[in-house]
Amino acid sequence: MLARAPHSLRAQVARTRVTPSARFVHGHGEYHHLPFAWPGKKRLSFGIKLTAYLVTGFSIPFVAAKYQLNKSAAT
Repeated sequence: MLARAPHSLRAQVARTRVTPSARFVHGHGEYHHLPFAWPGKKRLSFGIKLTAYLVTGFSIPFVAAKYQLNKSAAT
């Protein structure tokens, strides 16, 4: 679409500067990848709970599919 635009528009787009986003300026001090803080010294229990939650949520469709296949095979 830009190839068919008039030359003045293409020149204007070429002159437009994109400013880099301020990655470390968001008022929290240092940058964190997670939207929450680690719960102190309970990292192991947090990791176990998080892993259990994610594994359970990921496995539900597979367990349901296995159940449905077994149910249809029994009929």
